[in-house]
Amino acid sequence: MTVHKRDYYEVLGLSRDCGDEEIKRSYRKLALKYHPDRNPGDKEAEERFKEAAEAYEVLRDPQKRQIYDRFGHEGLEGTGFRGFSGFEDIFSSFGDIFEGLFGFGDRGARSRARQGRSLRYDMELTLEEAFTGKEEEITFHRLETCAACGGSGSAPGSAPKTCTTCQGRGQVIQSQGFFQVSTTCPVCHGQGQIITDPCPACRGGGKMRAEKRIQVRIPAGVDTGSQLRLRGEGEAGENGGPPGDLFVLIHVREHPFFTREDENLICQIPISFVQAALGDTVSIPLLNSEEEYELDIQPGTQPGEVVRVPGKGMPSLRGYRKRGDLYVKLMVKIPQKMTEQQKELLLAFAKTENLSLSGRKKKTKGFWKKMTQ
Repeated sequence: MTVHKRDYYEVLGLSRDCGDEEIKRSYRKLALKYHPDRNPGDKEAEERFKEAAEAYEVLRDPQKRQIYDRFGHEGLEGTGFRGFSGFEDIFSSFGDIFEGLFGFGDRGARSRARQGRSLRYDMELTLEEAFTGKEEEITFHRLETCAACGGSGSAPGSAPKTCTTCQGRGQVIQSQGFFQVSTTCPVCHGQGQIITDPCPACRGGGKMRAEKRIQVRIPAGVDTGSQLRLRGEGEAGENGGPPGDLFVLIHVREHPFFTREDENLICQIPISFVQAALGDTVSIPLLNSEEEYELDIQPGTQPGEVVRVPGKGMPSLRGYRKRGDLYVKLMVKIPQKMTEQQKELLLAFAKTENLSLSGRKKKTKGFWKKMTQ
């Protein structure tokens, strides 16, 4: 069953020409209204909260917003956007929005779950691979939660001790004249705890660098600059926060025969001046097949003329059309060397055109006079 999504602008109660501050202000208002802490057990409020977060995630991002404005919800499928996995995912992504709400600002750095760092992987493809799509195993390194200590940083059998400087608050109060300023504890760095017996595996860091291998499916139609977002494949989060994401950035190598413009392909083929004058049928290669396409050249074709072949271009990522088109530019080649027989034939043709050997026309009006009539 297809789930109908409301328009993101409608969700936030905004017009399509709204600015960034309006988007942020509207989302903050809705987040405050439908926050799960204020609406315990209210499923409808939960859905409204998630819906608003999804709308904010798209409209605050200039690239996603541009795609959404042009192609709607379907256009976002090519960006890898899939919404949020849960409340923690939302809270970690929009920490600046929730700062100061529901006591978040009073909990200290140590109690705030933070999403792990996102990573980038650059993948190079041939134009053929971009056309068909592919599935490939990639290998990269990331910081993962230490298996020996479970991310605590303390050696097995031991536990962190409360910081005596800040008494576990992660913050210290400093007096500056008549004012008191709360700053991050310089001893525990805001954690509220000190590791006295570090884990020997991770040396107290709670994370270890590890090699990761995953299968990545590249959809057909990607182009240089296309980006795939693999949720949860980044580095481990802090204080129980979700892991970051892995972004796969696509680079498509240049092709020796085809060039690309969006979903369209462009190529050039040489033809003789005889083929251009009389017409012919020539075979041209296609990007996705070992078969060739039979292209009809019309009599009287001019040098540089472009022939459009519908549906023989690249697949579309956005889904609003199946394939782009192929544009073939016909380059008429003039022979640099000819046999005597070929010269005689051309001279005979020149006589039918009433041309002399000097190239002047006999008994004909001048070029500019003809053009002005």
